[in-house]
Amino acid sequence: MPETCAPVLLPERGERLVREAYRKDFRERSAVLRDADSWKLERRQHFEEQGSPSRDALRRGDWEESLRLMEDRRDALAAAAREDERQGHAFHRVRLVEEPLTPYLQWELHSLRQQAQFGARVRVVSAESVAAVERSEPLPELVVLGGRTLFNILYSNAGHPQGAIRFTEPDIVAQWEHYIKSLYESGEEIASYFERVVAHLPAPTIPPE
Repeated sequence: MPETCAPVLLPERGERLVREAYRKDFRERSAVLRDADSWKLERRQHFEEQGSPSRDALRRGDWEESLRLMEDRRDALAAAAREDERQGHAFHRVRLVEEPLTPYLQWELHSLRQQAQFGARVRVVSAESVAAVERSEPLPELVVLGGRTLFNILYSNAGHPQGAIRFTEPDIVAQWEHYIKSLYESGEEIASYFERVVAHLPAPTIPPE
């Protein structure tokens, strides 16, 4: 079972980064990682991701095209997996899930399952299992990079990316890394969850904008 309380995360103890500064900082810190683990906690059930043709097709309501375009990135995923192996870098992701699935989440679970086929470490955790932790507010969107940096990734209410808050104090990073690890250890492997819940679902219905 997941832990029944989460660490406190005070924005004033971190540094606010606009979107481009966050992306640049993340790339630079990730590039120098060697023999390190990273952890991601993903809570929101809808994101407006940018730069993904497959996501754009989903937005248009073309589910078959979305899945076809997802297949086109297999070479890129294989190359990324080889680079992570060269660096000794293992990236773990915890995906909190509410059911019934949103159209976005149905699409993302297809994506995560594909990533897992190339070695990504992804586990699914029911949002119900963290209900006690979320009495006052939902868990944040987080990445712990190499045990040294914690990013609280920020989004608008509609799910558009808005940068991040960067934390580097060792106690903050370690506490959240421990908490995300506990969620990961309680989770279900993405392949199992996908076959059990997602594989049989019809194409999602995209509401008109």
